[in-house]
Amino acid sequence: METSLKWLDWAKRIQGIAQTGLAYAKDVYDKERYEQLRELSLEIMAEYTEVETGKLTQLFAGEQGYATPKADIRGVVIQDGKILLVREKEDGDWSLPGGWADLLLSPTEIAVKEVWEESGYEVKAKRLLAVMDNHKHNPPAPYHVYKMFIQCEITGGTAREGVETSAVRFFGRDELPNLSRSRNTEAQIGLMFDLLAHPERIPVID
Repeated sequence: METSLKWLDWAKRIQGIAQTGLAYAKDVYDKERYEQLRELSLEIMAEYTEVETGKLTQLFAGEQGYATPKADIRGVVIQDGKILLVREKEDGDWSLPGGWADLLLSPTEIAVKEVWEESGYEVKAKRLLAVMDNHKHNPPAPYHVYKMFIQCEITGGTAREGVETSAVRFFGRDELPNLSRSRNTEAQIGLMFDLLAHPERIPVID
């Protein structure tokens, strides 16, 4: 990891130690110390990211049990040589349809649901393309995330905006718009084109 980003790695580790400690500690004083560690990690993240302390607290307050990476599921639809992207209302940039994994749903079920909710297209999940560690491939973020990219095939529906999206379009590899890089990078989108052109490489895990 670059020296300039070591602070984020340290903050995540502190957060993980605190969360795991709170899950298993029995002594009230130990719990107080783990709460202090959690607050310290949030202060560090808020100081060096654009996420406010209040939002960070809200994000991590519900995290319980042994600290483990979150799962982000992305539906990959390529049709006539172009890839389906949606514009995120949150930042105005574009991403593959997707989001956090939901309880009681499998990765393929989540991919199908997210594509429908964010683009208006009904799809069938076909196969796993890649599992990528955001710690290695995406800009700094509070969470450690495993991103799953799942190929989907359109079976119905029409393009429409969603609750979290403001536009739906297909883009060629050489005409990509500004991407929401915390969700997907130019390299990841390029990899999706490559994997579908060379299925013998599937899946990629990194």
